[in-house]
Parts: sequence; C-alpha cells; structure tokens
Amino acid sequence: MKRVCIVGCGAIGSLYAAHLARVAEVWAFVRREDHAQALNRDGLRVSGKHEFHVSLRATTQPDKLPDCDLGIVATKATQVEDSITRVGDRFHQGAVISAQNGLGSEEIIAAHTRGQVIRGTTFMSGTKHSDTHVQLELDTATWIGPFEPRRTSPALVKEAADLINAGGLKAEALQDARPAQWSKLIFNASVNGVSALTGLPHSPHFADESQFSALGHLLHELIEEGKSVAAAAGIEIHEDPWEMNKIGAMTNHPPSMLYDVRRELPTEVDFLSGAIAREAERVGVLAPLHTAVYRLIKAKEASWTFNDENRAVEP
Repeated sequence: MKRVCIVGCGAIGSLYAAHLARVAEVWAFVRREDHAQALNRDGLRVSGKHEFHVSLRATTQPDKLPDCDLGIVATKATQVEDSITRVGDRFHQGAVISAQNGLGSEEIIAAHTRGQVIRGTTFMSGTKHSDTHVQLELDTATWIGPFEPRRTSPALVKEAADLINAGGLKAEALQDARPAQWSKLIFNASVNGVSALTGLPHSPHFADESQFSALGHLLHELIEEGKSVAAAAGIEIHEDPWEMNKIGAMTNHPPSMLYDVRRELPTEVDFLSGAIAREAERVGVLAPLHTAVYRLIKAKEASWTFNDENRAVEP
C-alpha cells in the first residue's frame, strides 16, 4: 500500500486526505496540535457529493512523519515554504504534488526535496465545517503533469493520478500541466483580485456586461489580458477562464482572498495577479490591469498595519 502525506488539511487538503485514506496509508501534516489530535481520535467525515468516514494519522512534528511515496502540498501558497522546509526530506524517494493557486509553488517545493515534483491544478471545492468534517461541493478534476526542471517521469504522474482516481476523486495526468495551471491562474487572479477589492463574493455581478458600469466588463478585460500574457509566454491555455467565471458567478461563493482581506490576513496576490504582472514584464508585454490589481491589494495589506500604527499615536 502507498504511503501518502497531505501537507495542510484545510478544505482541499481534507478532501484529498479522506479520499486517499480509502486506498492508501494517509498521514496529515498540520500546524495545530489540537487539529492533529482530533484527526487521530475521530478521523475525517466527508459529506455532500460523497458521504463516508475514514481513519488516518496526523502529526505536527516532522520527526514523527515517516518517509512517504507521495505528498500533496495543500496549504495556501503563502505557507508552502514554511511547510515544505520542515518535511521535504520525507519525499526524497517519492514525489510531491503542488496543489496551490497561482505560479511559483513548484519551485519552492523543488528547493526543499530531492523527490520528483508534480504540477497540480485543482478545480474541486469544499467547505471545512470542522477539523474532522469536510463537505465536497464541486467534484471536478485535478490536473497534474511533470515539473519540467525536475524532469518528472510522466509514468509517475499517471501513477499519482490513478491513485487519486482510485480514492474516488477525479484526476487527469497531462503531458504538460502548464496550460491547465494558467487557465486557473487567470481565472483565480481575476476573480480573487476583484472580490478582494470590492468585497463581493463570486456573484452574478462578475459576469454581467449588460450596462457600461457593469463589473463583468472589468472581469472580461482582466481575463483577456491574462490570456495575452500566457500567449506571449508560449502557453496555450487549457480551458477558457471567462467560461469558468460565468459558471462560478452563479455560486455566490466567497473566494479565498476575500476571506483573507476580511480578516486582515496576508493574501496570495503575489502568486496570482503579481505572478501575471511579473511574467508580463519578463516576456515584454503590458499587463496594466493585473499590475494595478496587484499593487492595490498590496497597498490594502499595508493599510492594516499603517492604520494600527497611526491609531496608536493619536492623542
């Protein structure tokens, strides 16, 4: 039986952990000791599209984690380096899938393990109701492919996809995962950025182009700009992000960056609009909209400490 470690058990990590525990020995590497204790004691329950309960092992201590055949890093992009620095050596003889939003996580993972690295892009979604209960809401595929600088074996990618499929989730092994990754990058950067700046969840406003003032125009322009940057970088995207936006706009789902902004937490904007803006500069094309979104959100992050500091000195 394969031994798998899920690094980070939020909603997506919990879904991977629970489903894979049906076909593999699963460990969860988590930040909080009470989270690890709850998983060890009660296991994980999945509701929604699938209904089942599994047992698994969890720890907060790297030295308690055994060597693993496969890892899935399911933390936020901002937490990848801290997590993989602590456990990367557990995958020296195995492989690690990156399951983050945006660009750049694979490079961070590769710097901390000698194992194979796999690009991953997932469109499934869920709600974490507690440390031991996750709801599967959108049962869509995880696309995975080789991380080119590590020359990851396509056969190893297929083996990982087969394992995810065997657990009851959907996965597709691709020869090149960058087109899929860019499809989600453009979608996520546009939707998350606008949500964070407006305070709106992913609502029908994001696809509405009925009036000159309608927000859908801005989303469409951000998406087209992202597609232009991808084309300049030699990437032919896998799916149309505008069509993805139109589907998502019917859900009223609050994107992750809106959650972060509401709680004044660091966002993933460096890996989303920031990544598009930097790639545009690298390939010599303009991306004024994504650059503006990136800088505005970085300024919003700065405002949280700036306001605190200024409140502290008011008479």
